[in-house]
Amino acid sequence: MRTKQVKFKPYNQGQLMVLPPSFEDLIPSTHPVRVVNQVIDKINLNPLMATYKGGGTSSYHPRMLLKVLVYGYLCNLYSSRKIEAALQENIHFMWLSAMEKPDHNTINRFRSERMKEVIQEVFSQVVLMLVDSGHIDLQRVYTDGTKIEANANRYTFVWGNSIKNNKQRIKEQLEELWAYTQEIASEELKDTAPVNFTSINPETVRQTIEQIDQALKDKPADEKVKQKVKYAKKNWPDKLEEYQEKEKILKERNSFSKTDPDATFMRMKEDHMQNGQLKPGYNVQISTNKQFIGNYSIHQSTTDTTTLRSHLVSFEKLYGFMPEELTADAGYGSQENYEFLENNGIEGYVKDNYFDKTQHGKDDLKREFHPDNLFYNKSLDCYYCPMAQPMVFIGYETKITKTGYRVTLSRYQAQNCEGCPLHGRCHTSKENRIIEVSHRGNELRNKARERLRSEKGINHRKQRPVDVEPVFGIIKHNRGFKRFMLRGLNKVEIEFGLLAIAHNLKKIA
Repeated sequence: MRTKQVKFKPYNQGQLMVLPPSFEDLIPSTHPVRVVNQVIDKINLNPLMATYKGGGTSSYHPRMLLKVLVYGYLCNLYSSRKIEAALQENIHFMWLSAMEKPDHNTINRFRSERMKEVIQEVFSQVVLMLVDSGHIDLQRVYTDGTKIEANANRYTFVWGNSIKNNKQRIKEQLEELWAYTQEIASEELKDTAPVNFTSINPETVRQTIEQIDQALKDKPADEKVKQKVKYAKKNWPDKLEEYQEKEKILKERNSFSKTDPDATFMRMKEDHMQNGQLKPGYNVQISTNKQFIGNYSIHQSTTDTTTLRSHLVSFEKLYGFMPEELTADAGYGSQENYEFLENNGIEGYVKDNYFDKTQHGKDDLKREFHPDNLFYNKSLDCYYCPMAQPMVFIGYETKITKTGYRVTLSRYQAQNCEGCPLHGRCHTSKENRIIEVSHRGNELRNKARERLRSEKGINHRKQRPVDVEPVFGIIKHNRGFKRFMLRGLNKVEIEFGLLAIAHNLKKIA
């Protein structure tokens, strides 16, 4: 029986070609790299060109560098060194760059410095192209947020409460030293100006310790006190100056990382231990339509509630108008947000914290005696407690939120809580119970609930989890983007802008 001869295809690495193939022949017509190339070619890059001063040696063309960066983010390449390697190894990058080979420093400088002022404009041009082609509708958006870890050391942190406690301890110890000095050296202090300890600063502390040191110089004071004065003189003024610098960085926040001062410590859901570990990060907000990103903003706030206003302001800055309809989850439900949406003509489908419980009839025992569950007589302007006793109006109180929003609260007090059988469950105060109610907040919340329960509201509530939430899943899990590469709020905005552009172009492809 004859054995069949094995045949192999010709293999000769030294074989020459009469007509060498071009990259155009090697890249499929439907490949995503062609979408990136076509879209970036249509963008007006005059604002980016204006960042170049001219003179000196020639520069790599910004359009080429932008294409390379966007395509790098589309291919999950976020490191400038990996993009540099791809420009020498990957035919798609070689085709985009026309065989130019900028090094990682050039790529990183372009991303960090050149793109700083223009990333939002480039992003908005891409989105407007999607609007013109019918891919996206900016009038109806779905908003949500997620926390992404910063490129910072998680153990080099500064806490605002710790600074307050340290300053308070210095203040108390200084008061004790001053009181002790007055006891044993009152004569030496009689001609000095009175010291005010309500607010301490480095100069005041320095002068006060100097006065105490001079007064105790020739006095038979306790040796431990003299050592404490010596320590205070050497350390306290410098420490207070350090605290002042840290407070300037903190502003309204309670924490920051020393390696990235713009990053705030936040609880991350993606922690591998699933214990909500605190890590330095940024709160990323996006508005989507059909899973395309229409707007993004980066925040240092740990809660979503305080981000909606500035997120929508950035939307208006990009496109010159506000969306007609906005849908968001209960994390955005607040009187301030409801009022902002109403004042700007936005039809908001935003839940409050207890909307789902009221929908499913779940009673929260902790809210059994909450003002929302008490009967309100609008004509008499009074509430009735669980024992049907009237709670009369006693005045107003104004509270200001962290964002500067003023909430006017009406206060109502019960007339006789003594001996009431529900006293322990209703409230624990020894006095007659007082409740505080924002009638404006209740009105806005009830309007929002009516919209959410309408047919249109139900459709929006169904669409929200399949519109905006998968985008974060794609970014974090499909693209593996769980930590920023760059440091600082401005650079983080650039990085997420490139990621948002890449995400939108990938969906087109």
